[in-house]
Amino acid sequence: MILTGPEITAATHDGRLVISPFEPDQVNPNSYNVRLGPTLLTYTAAEIDAHRPNPTDEVEIGQCGYVLQPGELYLGHTVEHVGSDTFVPLLFGRSSVGRLGLFVEITAPIGDIGFHGQWTLMLSPIRPLRVYAGMKIGQIMFFLSTGAVDLYRGKYQAAEGPRPSAYWRDLTKPRTVAS
Repeated sequence: MILTGPEITAATHDGRLVISPFEPDQVNPNSYNVRLGPTLLTYTAAEIDAHRPNPTDEVEIGQCGYVLQPGELYLGHTVEHVGSDTFVPLLFGRSSVGRLGLFVEITAPIGDIGFHGQWTLMLSPIRPLRVYAGMKIGQIMFFLSTGAVDLYRGKYQAAEGPRPSAYWRDLTKPRTVAS
């Protein structure tokens, strides 16, 4: 079952759901709009290595916005801290943003029960696009789960700002990269 807007509001007020800051005008019929935070990360290496930490550059989105470029992956973040020990969150880009040619969170929309923090957003534009801190960029839906719950205890817990991939932490032994 998906939570309706009024149930999202009720769950936020009674503590089953954390959205902070919570703005009533961001509640939709069955989702909650999240805003783009002021910080972006980009990977700096010509080749990204899934088995190692990758260097990044940090960009602050200024008052006049920031122009995202095609062919570049940007890691943004939500202004809101979102989490629940009861509901499964799914985050998607807003259709109005998609109509501007921006892909938001297309490969990893599902969150885990027990995750609490700011969401890292994967942003990829089709053409140059100026974005602004605070713009409504995505929407989160919340689903009721059934069965025993094993709360998230992963590497991105309590995220603040955009977080680069930590896939390399999942490896059980180091690998050698072929040249």
